Amino acid sequence: MAPAPPALTQGSFNLITGLWPLVHMRSFEAVSGPKTDKWLVRTVSGLLVTVGIVQLGSSNSPDGVRQARRLGIGTAATLAAIDLIYGGTGRISKIYLLDAAVELMWIRRWQRQRKTSQR
Repeated sequence: MAPAPPALTQGSFNLITGLWPLVHMRSFEAVSGPKTDKWLVRTVSGLLVTVGIVQLGSSNSPDGVRQARRLGIGTAATLAAIDLIYGGTGRISKIYLLDAAVELMWIRRWQRQRKTSQR
């Protein structure tokens, strides 16, 4: 059984964006700004790859969708909070405000999926 649509799209997004700095740090820094703690970038990247793989491997059963939703919303909320707090204050590049918008979109998508599945 294929994963629920939000798990498929968010899982793909998390996998791709997690792999990016692991595969080509220089282009990642060109877009997101220079990083002093590359070990931290790699740690977050590895976690995003893991989240993406789990989401892509989730089933479309009610329990599988619930687990993928919890993981998706929790990941998106955490990343959005960091993006808004630190991107909004200039501590990190303002490009992270764009990521915050994407992360908030994932949360909204999961909320819509939940309402649709409850009908």
